[in-house]
Amino acid sequence: MLSGLYAVTPDLDDTTELLRRVGQALQGGLRLLQYRNKPAAAALRREQAGALLALCRAQGVPLVINDDLQLALEIGADGAHLGREDGDLAAARAALGPGKLLGISCYDDIGRAREAKRVGADYVAFGSFFASPTKPAAVRAPLTLLGAAKAGLGLPVCAIGGITLQNAPQLIAAGADLLAVITDLFEAPDIRARAAAYTSLFSERVTP
Repeated sequence: MLSGLYAVTPDLDDTTELLRRVGQALQGGLRLLQYRNKPAAAALRREQAGALLALCRAQGVPLVINDDLQLALEIGADGAHLGREDGDLAAARAALGPGKLLGISCYDDIGRAREAKRVGADYVAFGSFFASPTKPAAVRAPLTLLGAAKAGLGLPVCAIGGITLQNAPQLIAAGADLLAVITDLFEAPDIRARAAAYTSLFSERVTP
């Protein structure tokens, strides 16, 4: 069962700095990493993804690639995370094969989440739940969607969008298994400590 801090990489051209920040987050206990760098050229994205995969493998943490199934397949990543414009979900599931993670962005759409489950997604993501500096125009999702998806789908549920250490507890209480965080994690003065603080929120969760 996927659960915990789900770090999404910031847009950095400096691969050394990217690896430094991700390394600190790994030390703090993150459970899943998504490589996302939409503005970067293809060659840089492949370089960074490969370097991150080696770093994550050393720590036993899965790496999934955002919006680029082909890159995930090329480097042998642990999976892919796909949005609305990223192709046929069933074809992606078939291409990844068994044992690889497939995550699907569902925004505020429970119907898309049901389709994701039907084709074999490993988790579904909803949001934005709060104002997000990464996607300021993103559609907002209600907190109640987390509980409804958790009860109705039987899949791990991820929350994304404007998440901070302050608002994270209400997302976990509403049913989020994974918290996808970019800015509040990677712009923190102490990334390792911030990751550890998020991780502790999950250890404090009371299971009914």
